[in-house]
Amino acid sequence: MLIVDAHEDIAYNWLAGGRDWRRSALDIRREEAGQAGRARAGLASTGLPESLAGGVAVIFATLFTAPRSRHAGPWDNLSYGDAPEAYALALRQLDYYERLADEHDQITLVADRGQLDAVLATWERGRPESGREIGLVLLMENADPIIEPEQFEEWYARGVRIVGPAWTASRYCGGTGQPGPLTDEGRELLEIMAEFGALLDLSHMAEEACREALDRYEGPVFASHSNPRRFCDTDRHLDDGMIRQLAERDGVCGAVVFNRFLSNHWSGPQRLPLEVVLQVIDHVCQLTGSAGHVGIGSDLDGGFGAESAPEGVDTVADLGAIGSGLAERGYQPDDIVAIMSGNMLRMLKAALPEG
Repeated sequence: MLIVDAHEDIAYNWLAGGRDWRRSALDIRREEAGQAGRARAGLASTGLPESLAGGVAVIFATLFTAPRSRHAGPWDNLSYGDAPEAYALALRQLDYYERLADEHDQITLVADRGQLDAVLATWERGRPESGREIGLVLLMENADPIIEPEQFEEWYARGVRIVGPAWTASRYCGGTGQPGPLTDEGRELLEIMAEFGALLDLSHMAEEACREALDRYEGPVFASHSNPRRFCDTDRHLDDGMIRQLAERDGVCGAVVFNRFLSNHWSGPQRLPLEVVLQVIDHVCQLTGSAGHVGIGSDLDGGFGAESAPEGVDTVADLGAIGSGLAERGYQPDDIVAIMSGNMLRMLKAALPEG
């Protein structure tokens, strides 16, 4: 079973903590054991070997930047004070992804449908495992590196196909913990993104901005890594009305496998059962009336480690356990395929140009 993971902070982890995604997460853990300061990042859970082993064929890989005004954790050493600084930080991450693809024949940057089809073909039955490839699709998380809306064209030319306008509030809209609508610049950015057919990521957008974007944006929309507020009642996630509105736009929300985002009451150290992830997915399916509007956006290594993921998810190699759990719940094979990969591939194909 192929998996599309709609959110991993691969380049950020390299720049912030020296975690080389080409290496095994288990090797990184052994290397970091006992290092001062590494505990805040948690146990590494992502890596190329684990992705290949687990069938994670496509990953939406982020260009993540955080404002210096938000001193929230391990990303502080990569924060920015203004748009040019944000631009420079995102470029460093883009350079890392380009280097990964240049230096490893099992890593491909996917910017058009031809490249996506070529990656997926390496996973066809009968093809050698040694020839399998992982496709990385560039997702800008927080649009402040786009210095002005017209500059999106430059980022698109470099391969960015997905943009989430906010993390906290940005120049483009309100964000997590900082409510607000789209700004005039945000509305202009959405108009320009729509001209390119880019995929708009609603995750982290403030509710007012999110609802406005769903009404306004003419291109494809999804939420790469957002859970229902029924499970985690904060403005970081989507309420039932927002999920229904997203489904009406044929959008998809990616389930996050972070215990804190799966329960209003989790505080650790005991891990939640994997069943909670299945409940999240089932809730979206029941709410929207089909299995067509939910996928996986793990956010693994996105500020938390394996010890803060549900039981049974030690690395990305274990994401397939979600599909097995859905089968035990009685989900049909076609619906499981849609949830594990098909829905996110539908969103991606809608945003990619021919190639």
